[in-house]
Amino acid sequence: MSLNVKPTRRNPWSWIPTLYFAEGIPYVVVMTVAVIMYKRLGISNTDIALYTSWLYLPWVIKPLWSPIVDLLKTKRWWIVVMQLLIGAGLGGVALSIQAPAFFKITLIFFWLLAFSSATHDIAADGFYMLGLDKHEQAYFVGIRSTFYRVAMITGQGLLIILAGFFETRTGLPPIELKTLVNPAYSNHIELPAAPAVTPEAKGNYHFNVFPEQAKLSTQNIPEGRLDSIKTIVSTHNRSLNFIQSDNGAKKGQETKEQPTWWSQNVATPLTSFLKEKFGVHNKVVAKESMTGNVAVVAIRLSQKPAPGKKMILNLKHKKGDNSIKLVEGERLVFDENNWDKPAYVLLQTDSKLQQPTEASFVGTSGNLQLAWSFTFFILAGLFVVFCFYHKFRLPYPTSDHAVNSAEKNLFKEFFATFGSFFHRKHIGVILAFLLLYRLGESQLVKMASPFMLDTRNAGGLGLTTGDVGLIYGTVGIIALTIGGIIGGIVASRKGLKSSLLWMVAAINVSPLVYTFLAYTQPQSQLTVASCVAIEQFCYGFGYTAYTLYMIYIAEGENKTAHFAIATGFMALGMMLPGMFSGWLQDIIGYKSFFVWVIICIIPGILPSLLVKIDPEFGKKKAEK
Repeated sequence: MSLNVKPTRRNPWSWIPTLYFAEGIPYVVVMTVAVIMYKRLGISNTDIALYTSWLYLPWVIKPLWSPIVDLLKTKRWWIVVMQLLIGAGLGGVALSIQAPAFFKITLIFFWLLAFSSATHDIAADGFYMLGLDKHEQAYFVGIRSTFYRVAMITGQGLLIILAGFFETRTGLPPIELKTLVNPAYSNHIELPAAPAVTPEAKGNYHFNVFPEQAKLSTQNIPEGRLDSIKTIVSTHNRSLNFIQSDNGAKKGQETKEQPTWWSQNVATPLTSFLKEKFGVHNKVVAKESMTGNVAVVAIRLSQKPAPGKKMILNLKHKKGDNSIKLVEGERLVFDENNWDKPAYVLLQTDSKLQQPTEASFVGTSGNLQLAWSFTFFILAGLFVVFCFYHKFRLPYPTSDHAVNSAEKNLFKEFFATFGSFFHRKHIGVILAFLLLYRLGESQLVKMASPFMLDTRNAGGLGLTTGDVGLIYGTVGIIALTIGGIIGGIVASRKGLKSSLLWMVAAINVSPLVYTFLAYTQPQSQLTVASCVAIEQFCYGFGYTAYTLYMIYIAEGENKTAHFAIATGFMALGMMLPGMFSGWLQDIIGYKSFFVWVIICIIPGILPSLLVKIDPEFGKKKAEK
């Protein structure tokens, strides 16, 4: 007996959980983690939405190269090699984050990651059917889904929390800004004078705050006076680049380009129209209108940073009365050119506040590039481990083999199969359903995390990276999973046709929830988490219909290929609307953007009313 006999079977518990965990991680990294990372690194919403939406393309065109996985090598070989390439892509992202042109370079590695992940999906799903018999396939279908969702939790939650942890541990000592409010304090408002810079011990970087305690009177001031102070503070911070544009460009670095035909005849007129009709306009207030009092605090760095190095200070409410808010200075950038100048922070009380109270704000400064590099290095190491583990642990099914030259007419058969999908009855309604069912979500999903992270002045909720990771990665994913499970139970009892409209209504709760958050901007994280839980539960419940419908239209002789084509159209329906979502939000603001997403519900509902579905499909039938 040969010692080199390869095992055709292994205990499925030893490889299915790790295989589908490895399948989910790169997808959530490309689709979600990349969005949050770019937002934290100062990329504009327009660029984030446009360029990360293009990363859907590998999943859109995945059916076009799926025959290659069948024709060349084995599914096992593809799995191992793709996991190694995914690890290389993650390592490339980690190494390039700190480069000056990090945005372009990391996008290249994300493309490598996306194509490797899409190919890995093809191989893993094919290997699942080859490595298990029919009974095992049915038994482990829930297990593979569970570990794919565990990957979602890891990506949207634990990875974001980890990056947030590194952000707070890679910077200078945190500062605390204590704010006192009392009717007895003076109503006089002035810009604090920062003392002259004194020599500091080498390497002893820290932030100085003047004054250490901000004192605000409960006596209200005219709106006009507030506007004047805000203008002075904002102009000062922007002129010294303490507050930079979303893409981090400094004043004077803009380049003039000749306008293209598209820009001159379409983009510019459309942008002007949207800004005029739906944009965020400054309120016109009467001069006698009164508002809450304010105080200005100065913050300065103790030493000059190294050339090209930036130190970013993020301020947020820590504890105390929520009636005291941060109006200006939530994110301040210090560098070699402005370190010895004071950056101004503007605080304001609620106009209805009359009694003495206090609050504390905490300022943390992390090396964002270094924090995200650490996170991606850990991911890269994880996939190297996966690669070697599956190299030795995956079984060798006898049916998993490359096709010989005589069988390479499968290319022709594949294109015939591809064409047969489009000869189905009611193909127009089918395609409309696949492309439009998630029309609202495709735009909302790109702006959900930026909305959570953006400052309250910009219309966001002002949460930290760790807050977003905790809310989405724990409460959100748990609610999403429960919603999906309940959706499956309902569909198995009532059938897809009977439960479809309920699921359509559920999946469209998301824009309603985000519109509520945009208009109320709640301070309580419990309120935000509760809204996200409701939204994710409804989405999980509603998405069940989409998955079941793809299975339904794939039924027949070529179900594997037709299901792959359906998932391609699903990805296309997510990619195209998502590309312009950031541009639109930048123009009209978060409030109007989420209202627009509500309007997009209508095109998604109409195909749902027209699709033809067997009333018995999806119902659980008793076995004899």
